[in-house]
Amino acid sequence: MAKSAGIPASPGPGGLVVHINGLLPALPPAEQRVARLVVADPAGAARRTITDLAIAAEASEATVIRFCRSVGVPGYPQLRIRLAAEAPRRIAPPGVRVASGDIPPGADLAQIIETVAFHDARSVEQTAEQLDPVRCARVVDALVAAGRIDVHGAGASGLVAADLQQKLHRIGRTAFHFPDGHTALASAALLGRGDVAIGISHTGATSSVVEVLARARASGAGTVALTTFPRSPITEVADFVLTTATRETSYRSGPTASRLAQLTVADVLFVGVAARSGIRP
Repeated sequence: MAKSAGIPASPGPGGLVVHINGLLPALPPAEQRVARLVVADPAGAARRTITDLAIAAEASEATVIRFCRSVGVPGYPQLRIRLAAEAPRRIAPPGVRVASGDIPPGADLAQIIETVAFHDARSVEQTAEQLDPVRCARVVDALVAAGRIDVHGAGASGLVAADLQQKLHRIGRTAFHFPDGHTALASAALLGRGDVAIGISHTGATSSVVEVLARARASGAGTVALTTFPRSPITEVADFVLTTATRETSYRSGPTASRLAQLTVADVLFVGVAARSGIRP
């Protein structure tokens, strides 16, 4: 499997804000402060001068310019234009009272339902918008040709890994999921050329999943990473990187959104393998 996990140099079809959010953990601290302001309020950032944004982020104007280049935008004028263009489609529909995704303590159930449903739906939509069909097709090709497929994940991502494994198994693929980390490592060591290991981690920094994927790669297997952050540790040991588009929130509605986004990508791969194999799921 050829190496193709390169970090996107510029925003893809999923939009600039999704792109910035995915790169945020890998940015220097000062640029992260700029990024958080932009992600939290794209329309507000679009209205700010470079001086205003720098002051709000407790950074310099030079930092703002470096931030623009880090996320693949030539300069600040272009950043404002892109943010202004995206702002209208990020406005919550009528009736959604919490547009930021943060659910405050004491929120009533109507508020919780509206907020969770809105952001879960947006997570799936944005993930679909930024998925690269060509890269997905190459992953599907590898899975169809694989003699064996191991799917790894921990915590909530482990549930997604188990879901993908049982779906692949149901259509006749030799697929395994090992919740125990030691067993997963032993299995990864037994993989070889033509096999595929998939690692699922929202942060891309789950050490047990990164370690297993690295072991599988050292054994000669092809490796696929599914994460929100394209500059995270798991991408360094992956031949292919597929990304989701989710943002964690202070009241933790984010983990549900990230899991739904991961399930969306898992379903794309499953249906792709079934269709390529001539099987109706």
